[in-house]
Amino acid sequence: MKQFFLASLLGSTIALCTSAMAADDLKTLEAAAKAEGAVNSVGMPDDWANWKGTWEDLAKKYGLKHIDTDMSSAQEIAKFAAEKDNATADIGDVGAAFGPISVKQGVVQPYKPTTWEQIPDWAKDKDGNWALAYTGTIAFIVNKKLLHGSEAPTKWADLKTGKYKVSIGDVSTAAQAANGVLAAALANGGDEKNIQPALLLFADIAKQGRLSMANPTIATMEKGEIEVGVVWDFNGLSYKAKMANPDDYIVLIPSDGSVISGYTTIINKYAKNPNAAKLTREYIFSDAGQINLAKGNARPIRAEHIKLPEDVKSKLLPNEQYKKVTPIKDADAWEKTSKALPQKWQEEVIINMP
Repeated sequence: MKQFFLASLLGSTIALCTSAMAADDLKTLEAAAKAEGAVNSVGMPDDWANWKGTWEDLAKKYGLKHIDTDMSSAQEIAKFAAEKDNATADIGDVGAAFGPISVKQGVVQPYKPTTWEQIPDWAKDKDGNWALAYTGTIAFIVNKKLLHGSEAPTKWADLKTGKYKVSIGDVSTAAQAANGVLAAALANGGDEKNIQPALLLFADIAKQGRLSMANPTIATMEKGEIEVGVVWDFNGLSYKAKMANPDDYIVLIPSDGSVISGYTTIINKYAKNPNAAKLTREYIFSDAGQINLAKGNARPIRAEHIKLPEDVKSKLLPNEQYKKVTPIKDADAWEKTSKALPQKWQEEVIINMP
């Protein structure tokens, strides 16, 4: 009993010391970030996953000024590599597949937030170079007014027979579009190594003259250019909320299967404001930062450990829509496949357009 008591006491003391050290380290980080006074991001615009809420909080709490330059995941990594000591960016947000790529290219530095243990192993790099802050699942956004007499699609199989145009975006630059292809493959018996079922599906749609080259965005939706769009769930929900007539739109996860992935912050190895970048990641993984992401319709990675306000929770899609959702199981295979995708898309899909 005495041994148990001593062990318990020792464990409590170590835990208290660790907690105190973490608090001290955080205070040091906050002071250093305040001294830098700014954090410059790439690929983290105000209207994506409610980054605006986080930038506003960081300005209020720590006095950090902020500028974002929107760009794709591949462009962010290329920018980090090209600028080196003349770095204009401190932190970026990239698709999950680009986390390991940024490490291989040697353009990032690690930082593990204090909530590190609550991030699932599949969603983080063991050394702290990247960790998914929020998940995205490929969904459809449907403009009910533009279906040309067809029923609204609820699964990938429906896309073959509809009369509407299908917009997926640029698979060569956008993680959303590439993951849309993977989701269609998974729903049709493919996997990270075999996206042929998806290429056949989109080739069929292209032959029918129903593959739209319009990128599904707020701007193209407002112009009435998007009939059925393939988007991340959080983008679809955000776009719908901003439309003049939100009730004209449906956002849903295809019932025959989809892919769940996510986005990770990457901190530039050459950042001029490295402490501000680390504090930004710390805040993103805090309860307040995670709730900010949920306000932008993104499912926070620490969802099981935080209580979302009811009004925020109600804006997300119901859990039952995620029954047939699959995480990426073979990241290395998907990295190779996604690199080969742009050429395959040109040769096997775009070539079939009238």
